[in-house]
Amino acid sequence: MSDSKAPDGVRLQKVLAQAGVASRRASEELIAAGRVSVDGETVREMGRRVDPDTAIVHVDGARIVLRDDQVYLALNKPLGMLSTMSDEKGRPCVGDLLLDRVEIMAQAQRLFHVGRLDADTEGLLLLTNDGELGHRLMHPSYEVTKTYVAEIMGQPARDVGKRLREGIDLDDGAVTVHSFKLVDSLPGRSMVELVLHEGRKHVVRRLLDEVGHPVQRLIRTAVGGVQLGSQRPGKLRPLNNSEVGALYKDVGL
Repeated sequence: MSDSKAPDGVRLQKVLAQAGVASRRASEELIAAGRVSVDGETVREMGRRVDPDTAIVHVDGARIVLRDDQVYLALNKPLGMLSTMSDEKGRPCVGDLLLDRVEIMAQAQRLFHVGRLDADTEGLLLLTNDGELGHRLMHPSYEVTKTYVAEIMGQPARDVGKRLREGIDLDDGAVTVHSFKLVDSLPGRSMVELVLHEGRKHVVRRLLDEVGHPVQRLIRTAVGGVQLGSQRPGKLRPLNNSEVGALYKDVGL
């Protein structure tokens, strides 16, 4: 019987090495230093075995993905693409980008998008088959931050940031932003960055309309600790261990 199928589990240092945390020797040093916990308990002994399918393992407080059938992807959604896995009208959608990724689809029959971006909004969209993480990321009670860069008409007055942070009354209730800053100023238009917890439909556009600055272009650049960076439109990439760990931390897992 292989080690991975042994009834008493797999050695913790091997699990960490297979998850890409560190080499087996370095993983042993992490364990000895008390930097690894299993199911909420700090582990220091080298002989500890765990079940990778059920154990919850943290290194330095960040959760480690152990199951090889769980997929975590970042997509830079292009302008005009729908945030759906299929579209009965044949319009371009996120699912189209996965058709050629056989290695993903073979592992991720239940892959779904975490939240949505409007067709006219670009940027970071997360995809996963981790139902618990996806649900928490979308649930407003966990207040996961989302960062947007917007091109707006005109130059924002000095009090716009203060007004947004204090709260704007919309038709479906008040909305506040965590932060607002001017990124660039151009003739007749500006680039601004907003960070907020809200996920209501068109909320960024409605906020900026309300303060007198209609949005011309909108890009989501981050979800929690995951950054869009220089990723090109239409491209998918797997999240690394630290990014997945940061998302878990954001939602208390």
